[in-house]
Amino acid sequence: MVDDTDLLADRIWRRHNPKQRLIRYGVMLLTLMVVVWAVSDIDIFWPWVWDAPNQISSLGARMWPPDPTRLAEIADAMIETVHIATLATMLTIFIALPVSYIAAQNTTPNRACLWLGRFIQVSSRSVNTIIWALLFVAIFGPGVLAGILAIMFRSVGFIGKLMGEAIEEIDRRPVEAMEATGASKAKVIAYAVVPQVMPAFFAIVILRWDINIRESTVLGLVGAGGIGVILQGSIDTFAWPTVATILIAIIALVLVGEAVTGLLRRKVL
Repeated sequence: MVDDTDLLADRIWRRHNPKQRLIRYGVMLLTLMVVVWAVSDIDIFWPWVWDAPNQISSLGARMWPPDPTRLAEIADAMIETVHIATLATMLTIFIALPVSYIAAQNTTPNRACLWLGRFIQVSSRSVNTIIWALLFVAIFGPGVLAGILAIMFRSVGFIGKLMGEAIEEIDRRPVEAMEATGASKAKVIAYAVVPQVMPAFFAIVILRWDINIRESTVLGLVGAGGIGVILQGSIDTFAWPTVATILIAIIALVLVGEAVTGLLRRKVL
């Protein structure tokens, strides 16, 4: 006679069968081994890690209270930082839109243009903003121009990729209807494609402008203009109260940028 307990055990629902559980445990074990290997391979000097709380406390004591004597200079540098982000974002639009057009499968003229657009997008996003800034500082010298170009080259891939995906997701019926009437390619784009991607365009540009403001604050660390120039100089001269003032100004700028982008999204979208 079969025991009721055995029948009940056979009917218990289990999310994974034994093979799936074995695979999951194997993946977890492999992940743990990779993490342990990575931690052991990067050669961390653990006494410095254990001493970090004391160093943080000491640095905080040296930074307090913040020094407002260079506040006017810091404010000018913050305005310059916003200008870098804004100009770079505006210039990016003129490059990113054609790139997104040729990188979208439903609008690209041919396969060669498709892969060219994808290559530009990947190249832009693969290189960090600081690396772009170092390259342009070497070419054009230290200053705002290098910072603008660094932000712009980094932003092309971001805006181009997201806009390309937005173009690929449009409704094809308006496009087909205009093509059936014999409309030119330019009119199809202007009246069937652009109206559908305009909300995505504004959302992407506003988001990228917000990101560019944050990235512009560190460009000065490599000589590409903005508030980072003063920040690096203050760190090099151990002017920690001035560093505290700059960090507070950066946080305030980011918060204002967040508020402005939120307002723009509500007004535009």
